[in-house]
Parts: sequence; C-alpha cells; structure tokens
Amino acid sequence: MIPEDIEDFIESSAGDKEHSEYKVPESTDGDSRHVLSGMYKDWFMDYASYVITDRAVPHINDGLKPVQRRILHAMKRKDDGRYNKVANIVGETMQFHPHGDQSIGGALVQLGQKDLLIDCQGNWGNILTGDGAAAPRYIEARLSKFALDVVFNPKTTNWKLSYDGRNKEPITLPVKYPLLLAQGGEGIAVGLQSKVLPHNFNELLDASIAYLKGETFVLYPDFQTGGSIDVSRYNDGERGGAVKVRAKINKIDNKTLAITEVPFGRTTATLTESILKANDKGKIKIRKVDDMTAKQAEIVIHLAPGVSSDKTIDALYAFTDCEISISPNCCVIDEENKPQFLTVSKILKHITDHTVRLLKLELEIQKQELLESLHFASLEKIFIEERIYKDKEFENAKDMDMALAHIDQRLEPFKPQFVREVLRDDLLRLMEIKMGRILKFNKDKADELIASYKSQIATIDSHIEHIVAYTIDWFSRLKDKYGKDHPRMTEIRSFDTIEAAKVVEANEKLYVNREEGFIGYGLKKDEYICNCSDIDDVIIFYKDGKYKIVKISEKMFVGKNILYLNVFKRNDNRTIYNVIYRDGKAGYSYIKRFSVTGVTRDKEYDLSQGTDGSRVLYFSANPNGEAETVKVILKPKPRQKLLVFDKKFREVAIKGRASMGNILTKADIHKISLKTKGGSTLGGRQVWFDRDVLRVNYDGRGDYLGEFFADDLILVVQGNGEFYTTNFDSSNHYQGEIRVIEKFDPNKVWTAALFDADQQGFPYLKRFLFETSNHKPQAILGENAASKLILLTETAYPRLEVVFGGHDSFREAFIIDVEEFIAVKGFKAKGKRITTFETASITEIEPTRFSETEDGNVPQPDIDIEADEADEKPVDELLDEITGQQRLF
Repeated sequence: MIPEDIEDFIESSAGDKEHSEYKVPESTDGDSRHVLSGMYKDWFMDYASYVITDRAVPHINDGLKPVQRRILHAMKRKDDGRYNKVANIVGETMQFHPHGDQSIGGALVQLGQKDLLIDCQGNWGNILTGDGAAAPRYIEARLSKFALDVVFNPKTTNWKLSYDGRNKEPITLPVKYPLLLAQGGEGIAVGLQSKVLPHNFNELLDASIAYLKGETFVLYPDFQTGGSIDVSRYNDGERGGAVKVRAKINKIDNKTLAITEVPFGRTTATLTESILKANDKGKIKIRKVDDMTAKQAEIVIHLAPGVSSDKTIDALYAFTDCEISISPNCCVIDEENKPQFLTVSKILKHITDHTVRLLKLELEIQKQELLESLHFASLEKIFIEERIYKDKEFENAKDMDMALAHIDQRLEPFKPQFVREVLRDDLLRLMEIKMGRILKFNKDKADELIASYKSQIATIDSHIEHIVAYTIDWFSRLKDKYGKDHPRMTEIRSFDTIEAAKVVEANEKLYVNREEGFIGYGLKKDEYICNCSDIDDVIIFYKDGKYKIVKISEKMFVGKNILYLNVFKRNDNRTIYNVIYRDGKAGYSYIKRFSVTGVTRDKEYDLSQGTDGSRVLYFSANPNGEAETVKVILKPKPRQKLLVFDKKFREVAIKGRASMGNILTKADIHKISLKTKGGSTLGGRQVWFDRDVLRVNYDGRGDYLGEFFADDLILVVQGNGEFYTTNFDSSNHYQGEIRVIEKFDPNKVWTAALFDADQQGFPYLKRFLFETSNHKPQAILGENAASKLILLTETAYPRLEVVFGGHDSFREAFIIDVEEFIAVKGFKAKGKRITTFETASITEIEPTRFSETEDGNVPQPDIDIEADEADEKPVDELLDEITGQQRLF
C-alpha cells in the first residue's frame, strides 16, 4: 500500500519530470549542517515517484516497464530481419536507458524467455531448471513476427527525448494486444508492489472479443511451466486474492513418482531442495531424488520401502514447494502517470478500448495518406491530359511564380473535383514531373489508379464506421495466425484441502510413563503406544472420566491415572468409544457410545456427568465402530436375584460425547469383562467421487459410487482404454481422462468396440470381465498405442448400429446383437472383427432384452467372535470369588 505522503506527492507532481526546487542551505561557518526534514520531504519524494513511474511498475497501455520498452525500441531500430548479438542490443539500448548493462541484459533475457516478443538463438537459459543464459556476446535475438505485427507503428507513437537529449524514445509503444496480461509483470517500488500474473494468449483474445460484443468473460492465469491451478480465490486478480499452484506429479509405479510440471516461480532445483528438506525433517520418506530435466521437467522420486505413493503425493503438496500460494497485486501506471490498483477485467477492458483507438487512428492516418495520393493522382492526370505543360504562357513564363500562377489558373475549372484545396506545394510537385513520365502516361491506368484509391478509401470509411467489428476481426486474425503456438499449459481445477496431520509420515514413536504421568516421543525406555509424527495431536482418557487433546512433544506432563491414549484424528466419526462408568462414588452405572470429532486443544472434557468420585469401569476404542458384548458381574446384596448378565454395545445408540448415556444398572458392579468381540455397527462406507478434484470422499460431494465394505474396490476406466482398480481410501489420486469410475463388480460383463491398429485399423468387438489390478494400469485395447476405443458399455444385452461411410457409404447400415455376435472372453482377447468396410459410426441403440437388476451391496451381518478368555463360571463360584471364600473342591 502506498503511504499517503507518497500518494499525495505523485498526485501533485504528475507529469513533472524536473527535480524539486529544494536547495541545501549554505553554511556560513566551518560546521556544515543540512536540514534533513526538507531533504526527506522533497528529495525522497522525487526518488519514490521516479522508481514507481519510471522503473518498477508496468504501464497499462503497452504492459511494459521503461527498460523493456527501450529494449524493444532499440531492437526495432536495428531490425533488418537478421539476428543481432545481444551485446549489441544492450549497447544500443544504453542510448535510452540511464542504467548499467547488467540491468538491460537481465531484462532482455526475461523478455526472451517469455517466448512472445523476441525470437531467440543460442543458450538463453532454462526457466525449468533456473539455469542462466550464456554471456551476451554468445547469444542472439531479433523481434518476433508477432512483435512486428502488434507492437510498433511510428505514426501512432508519442515520442519524448531520451535522458541525455540526443535521441527520441517512445513514451509508450502502440501495442494492439493485452500484452500486460499475456506476459505478466512483477516489480517492487517504494511503498508498493506490482504482481500481474500471466494469462493465456488465446483466452485474452477471446475475452477482448467477448467484451467488444457486450458478453461476459472470465480470465484465469496460465503459466509456461504448466502445473495445475486453483482459482477459487483469484478474485479477478484484485488485491487480497490468491491462487494455489501445484506441480504435476505422476505415478510411474507404486515405488516411483515423477514431477513433470513445476509451479510458477519455482525451478526443478528449488523444488528438489524443498523435497530433500522435507525428507530430512521426517515429513516424507524417500530413498533418493533424481533431477533428469532437459527440454521437459522430470524429477524422479524413489520412495522408501513400505511407503504409500498416494500418501506421499499429498505429503509433497503439504510440506514442499510442490504446492504454493501466489497473491496477485495488479498495480499499473495509468494514462495520467499515476499508479492504480485494478482488476484483470478492468485492465483488459482498458487495453481493448485502447486497441480500438489505435486501430481507428491507424485507419484515419491511412485514409489521409490515400486522400493525398488521390489528390495528387487527380492533379497529375489533369495536368498531363490538358497538356498544361505545353501552354505558351507556361513555356514563356519568366520565373517560377508566373509558371505556378498559370497552372493554378488552368486548374480552376477542375478544383471542385479535388478532395482538398490545391496548395503551392502541390503545384511544385507538378513542376517536378519528368518528361519521361509524361510520355509514358496512360489514361486508362491513371483512371484505374484513381478508382483504386477511391475504393480503398471507401473500405477504410466502412472500417472506421464499424470500428468495433473491425477490431473484433483484428483479434480474430491474431488468434488464427499465432494462437496455435500458445495452448493453455496450466490445468484449471479445484484442490482438496490436505490435512498435514493425515499425510505426514510417522517419524516418531509415542511413549507413556503411567506412574509419573508423562507422555512424549522422547521417553524411549517407557511403554510404547503407537507410531506418530511430530505434528500429531494425542487424545488422553483418564480413569475418572476426564479426557483432553494435547499437542505431542518430546516430553510433557499430562497427569496420572491415564486410562487410554492414542493419536487423535480430527473429524474422525468412524472411531467409536464404548464406555461404562459409575456416576459419583455410589451412583448408578451408565453405558454410552460416542465419537470425538473435534475439541479445543488442552481443554479438559468429561465423558461422565462430572460428579466427584466418578470412575470409568469399562473402556474400549473401536476404529470402525465395532460393538462388543461384555459380561457384567454385580456385587451380591440381600434379596438381589440377578448377579450376572450380558450387555451388547450394539443395542446402545451412538450419541454425542456430552450425552449422559443409558442406565446400565443401579446395583454396584464387581467386574466387567469382554465376552465376545463384535462387528461394525456403522455399516459400509458411503463413497462419492468429486470430478473437480479427482478424489473420492465420504462427504457427499460429486458422483455417488455406492456403499463400500472392507474388501470392495473401485474400477477406473480411462479414455485411452486403460483400466485399474483401487481401494476406496480418500488419499488415492486419479489422473487423466476418466471415462468410467464405479464400484467394481467382478461379475459384470462389459462390451467394447474399438479400432485395432494391429489389424489394419478395422473395427473389432469384444465382451469381457474386468479383473483386479491393484492400481496397475491394464489395457483393453492391446499394446499398440494407435488403437482407439469407440464405445464401452455395461448393458447386459447391448445392440449396436453400424453405419458405413466413405466409399462404402452406399451400403445399408446393420444392427449387431452383441450377445449373439461374440462370447465373453478375457479383456486381453483380440475380439471379433465387425467389418472390413469403411465405417462412419458405431453407436449403441436401445436393447430389446434386459437383465434383472440385483443389489450387490449386501450389508455385513454382525459377527460375534468369542473372546479368548470369556468368563463362563457358575454363579456359586462367582459368589465365592466376590466374597473371598476359598473353594476346597
């Protein structure tokens, strides 16, 4: 943000390029003193405004900083179609730029690496690896064809004197394209920063056309380095917005990952360094990293044994520069020479309007030139046809003035035909016509030339009258001519939020000292609990019913009487705690089931009713909502008939953690033991697939895939004919064009029609069952990459219509009943050829037979597994045990 004093200064001194009138006070004695307040107020303001307007911030009209503009102007002066040494270009630019050759050379290399305005030859560095360019004497450059078409026109350029007054340089170049948004720009000035992100060449042209047509448009960044971008908070490039950019990570196999595209502003070197740092900190576990980048980025990551590749991808996004956040700040210098903070849409609208004005000005200049040519062609025609040069008065004229007066007199009857008044300069041009031209004069050609001028003027008048349509045509021609060289490189998609605690590698071990009340990963000699990471939270339950969440550390005191502790997973509603507790010292016993999804760290909670003397009698943590059966043994009392009973936890509803629970018994409990283990009461897991982020989830986002149990799989079929199966873990990554994604049914018969490249490209038909592949892609089209999938259907009894084309289009279409045409075979089978004739289309039509639909998702029954040490003692033995009596027999 610009400080108010700088802003006020800029407004008060807009357009004033002179230094302030402040003078250092003269000292009359030997002690020299300066008034610093005056020096700061005036000199610093001069410096600040100079840096903002003349160095760091691009201009809105041409999208260039002064050094970039001077480089392009110098290159245009030297342009002859051939390459020039960069050292010579730098030297030429120094006539206009009052700074060193290093700043000019660096700016020139950056312009060249954007691959838009400058045609480069030699080693210009690598934006992927961060390698610098060769020395200026070894590399060459020239203006690109696009730059020559779009950037320059001396007739519409406003000029000013260079810093030393010896040359003229452009104030801004007449760029007829949204160059600022195409190249982007970044600069740091005094009190403000500018960061305009680059956008796609073709999308900018489409947006300009849409704006001129009065249609809405949306622009999103596009980067040369590729990757993917989440623009949900881009906010049209306004201050306060942000975008997330990710590298493209591919799975070569379950033990190897490859980064093939890097985030904007990062290089393979910085990316590799961030990966190695994350590995050193234990956030990820990798064996080694190889940077094999050449023309394309390629960082190969070899995983450590036993490490999940999908989890590692998430960890790379969470802990390395594979995912970064960029905050745009569209600050530009406007036409009043002041800095302005604008949105991308406003910048594009301004540049488009500016292009309309430039094109109109070019047309008006061109029209004026044609009018001048038409005017002189008419004069010349009359001068020669009327043989004015043969008049005696003309031949006998004593001086030039008399000759010109005679010509002007003879032209008097024809003056209404001229497009403007005949001036003395016009008559002087007639006097310069050579006799050879007069002798070769041809009336028909002269009339044809005049008619051509009039036709061109009429065309220009039409363009000026319909200047908006002319500008739309201009943008369309640019897209047709150059658009194919600038495809979108960055994929626009939504990113799912990666929780660092879920993807970090378990680089530590959790220990507890129950006697002293300490926990941590530094207590190596105490009781081991589980693996953990150094950013995990730990949930701790105490015997009095209290529980809390704490941040893990090397060693910390949490209190004695620890009943249970483990790594806490926030928002985990699958882990269910089964509890029986006594309310107070002599209260009733309650039974409850609950989950802990989210609580405040270090705050103490109570699973009981909070009564003093409460105590947990039975506790179990169940990661998938399992419900066991327990045996409850009561303390005997007079007239008490029931001494032992069983209780099934699945009969107890799962409620909130603050619920009191159900009364289990009003009698005193002697002992509770596990009788049988139980199955999950939560049923299968409902799974959805979100096509925006290409991930499965359990939150109801996207396409519903079904209810999944432990051994169920997901089938994925890609557009290239490859398929694979995965589990339904939410950390799985799915890439490429997904044609089919659904719950895998090993008994479902699929039908595929394909062009087989190994069989002269004839269409083939096959029926098959997909097989499990454990994330490994399998091809239903064979090994030839040129084979093409026509259609894929899961219809039980499909019917296909084959329409012939080309030379065989006269043949009548026919219908195939697939079940009768071919039997079910393996997915690797070649299949059966449909025809040898040329086909126009093969499409599925309505079947005539249908199969009975069956529900494949059968809920799992409750499974009771006998406990290893179930207490099945007779009642009299239990009484002796409770009272302490010793049995003799």
